[in-house]
Amino acid sequence: MVPIPLTRLLLTGAAGALGRELRRRLKSCCKTLRVSDVADLGTAEAHEELRPAALEDRAAVLALLEGVDAVVHLGGVSTEQPFEPILAANVVGLYNLYEAARRHGVRRIVFASSNHVTGFYRQDEVICPADPVRPDGLYGLSKAWGENLSRLYFDRYGIETACLRIGSSFPEPKDRRMLATWLSYADLERLVRACLTAPVVGHTIVYGMSDNITTWWDNTSARHLGYRPLDSSEPFRAALEARQPVLDRDDPAVAHQGGVFVRTGPFE
Repeated sequence: MVPIPLTRLLLTGAAGALGRELRRRLKSCCKTLRVSDVADLGTAEAHEELRPAALEDRAAVLALLEGVDAVVHLGGVSTEQPFEPILAANVVGLYNLYEAARRHGVRRIVFASSNHVTGFYRQDEVICPADPVRPDGLYGLSKAWGENLSRLYFDRYGIETACLRIGSSFPEPKDRRMLATWLSYADLERLVRACLTAPVVGHTIVYGMSDNITTWWDNTSARHLGYRPLDSSEPFRAALEARQPVLDRDDPAVAHQGGVFVRTGPFE
């Protein structure tokens, strides 16, 4: 079990959109919040440590995890990009993170995976974390690899990981697809806190979504985490349907759960 409050919690990717949200929300989980990114982190606030580090720098990542009790890992490439930056941050960088966790005895990691691990399932299907992966691009492929890496480090070394297949986390849903995939910032916080406080995590994959009426994802297998979303995309439905009254069913982005990611990327 990982005790709460933690002595030192590491948050990577702390300069990104979700990282900035969690940076201010997770301070009550720990005595010291260590934040890291390659982008500007600003100035340290009370009970914070700033540790800039590139994930592909093995020595820097090893030093980054020293004295850490748990990790919330948002760092890395978060959109469809050419292979080289994805390889450096999401593949080599994640390996460096888990190796550093093993060497320093870190016992729990919350890993920001993505719904794009299964983006080529259709929107008329409901799937669960046990279904085969169907990545919709190199980004989704790298996250599927990350889930497998974390499984190896649990099976071999006992490092618990909650893999969060995050949907669409914004202040409000932006289009009709997000009526199914939306994850409010408050529910994101609830999900991460559940993963940090659950007595037993093991190796768990959970979809990051709010309590939406429309959904393509069944989280039953992750109920042991104790995550209960309180927000819903439903209050935004009327406005979004008015904005997009007609959908092109022949558009792959409309047919598949991954949206525009299924037709985005350096594949031509």
